[in-house]
Amino acid sequence: MKIVTFRDGSRESYGAVVGDKIADFGKVAGAPRDLKAAIAQNALTSLNAGAKPEIALASVTLLPVVPNAGKVLCVGLNYKAHIEEAGRSDSAYPPMFTRFNDTHVGQGAPMVRPEASTHYDFEGELAIIIGKPGRYITKADSLKHIAGYSCYNDGSIRDWQMHTHQWIPGKNFPASGAFGPWMVTADEIPDWTKLTLITRLNGQEVQRTTTDLMVYPIPDLIEYISGFTTLNAGDVIATGTPGGVGFKRKPPLFMKAGDVVEVDISSIGVLKNPIVDEK
Repeated sequence: MKIVTFRDGSRESYGAVVGDKIADFGKVAGAPRDLKAAIAQNALTSLNAGAKPEIALASVTLLPVVPNAGKVLCVGLNYKAHIEEAGRSDSAYPPMFTRFNDTHVGQGAPMVRPEASTHYDFEGELAIIIGKPGRYITKADSLKHIAGYSCYNDGSIRDWQMHTHQWIPGKNFPASGAFGPWMVTADEIPDWTKLTLITRLNGQEVQRTTTDLMVYPIPDLIEYISGFTTLNAGDVIATGTPGGVGFKRKPPLFMKAGDVVEVDISSIGVLKNPIVDEK
């Protein structure tokens, strides 16, 4: 299934994309209040059986896949090419930081370059959404805890990111990142290592990788992260960006108003957003 969270008029809901329509799970009797709750209750299959594809996909506003994630945990320096372009050395453990929910927009919504900086960079990534909660999850059991996968753009304000050794300021400007267009359920992606990730800026390819090139594979990430925090249903892990980021290019390539950025992941879809300046 492809599951979206959306706004239809003043109403927010979630459901399955079927062709060019949405089967609205929120209209099913007894439906959990939102996607996070539906994941927690393992209700997606039954909801899909009870909903009909009646809403035109083009008529709604797509929201971040999980707008109310309890945790958004992001991995840095998870591809060798990005480690090398950043001039960093390998680490035994994955560098981690967090993002806030209000830093996300959904498919088609503007990503906002803040007044504070012109150093606004793209970072295409694969995101995973946790389905089954757990603490101290082993690598062997890790994939059982994934509800699905999505595209992610870890839009980064590079000068603020580099103010100190902690990256959080540059990663948390409002509406600076994107998450969508939907979650593809894990049963439709039997091998996460066989995905191709491409980022485009104004139609030009700027990043490309295959997910088997992660330095810290997804099972390792889940084992490590669940070692310091409980992973709950609806939590999000952004698994890191490949080489080709703008601030390491010569000359640097930063996003500006009028640009369009896309994160395209095979078997998932394309997350496409225009760039605007903060008003």
